[in-house]
Amino acid sequence: MSDVKETASEQLMQAVAGGDLSAFNEIVLRHQKLAWDIAYRFLGDRHAAEDIAQEAFLKILDAAPRYKPTASFRTYLSRVVTRLCLDYAQRRRPTYTDNLPPVTDSGADGARQVAAAESEQAIQGALMTLRLNQRMAVVLRYFEGLSLAEIAEAIGVSGKAAERLLARARESLEPLLAHLCEE
Repeated sequence: MSDVKETASEQLMQAVAGGDLSAFNEIVLRHQKLAWDIAYRFLGDRHAAEDIAQEAFLKILDAAPRYKPTASFRTYLSRVVTRLCLDYAQRRRPTYTDNLPPVTDSGADGARQVAAAESEQAIQGALMTLRLNQRMAVVLRYFEGLSLAEIAEAIGVSGKAAERLLARARESLEPLLAHLCEE
C-alpha cells in the first residue's frame, strides 16, 4: 500500500485479504480504541476488554479473505466485538468493578472529580443490571454513537428490535440513574 493513512478501512481490509500485513496494522491502529471501548463499557473489566479487543482483531485477520464490505468497517468491527462480548458474558457472570478509568479533567477541583467518578461508577453499575442485548445496544448507541441500523447489524436483530432494546434499557436505567439528573 503506498499511502495507507489515506485509505478507507474497507479498502485496507481488501488489502489484508491479499496478505498486506501493514494494512492490517493500520486497521488495528485506527480501530483498537473503538474495540476496547465497546468491550470495556459492556463488560466493565479492563483486562477482559483488552482480551476481547485482541481476539476481535485476530478473528478479523482470520476472516479477511472472506470479508465483503457490505457495511462500514466500523459496523463490521462492532459486530465482531459484540459477538465476543455476548459470548464472554454468557460464559461468565458479569461482576461489578471498582476499577473504572480515572477521570482526567485537569481544570476540575477535587470534589468535581470525585462526583464524576461516582457518576461513572453509578452508570457502569446500572449498565451491568441490563440484559445483555440491552446493555450492548446502550453501549453502541450512547457511548459509541452508532445508528439504529448499525446497532441492529452489530447485534444481529432488526432495526425495530434494536429500537425496542434501547427503549427497554432506558426504562430500566431511568430509576437507577434519576439521581444523576437531579444533581
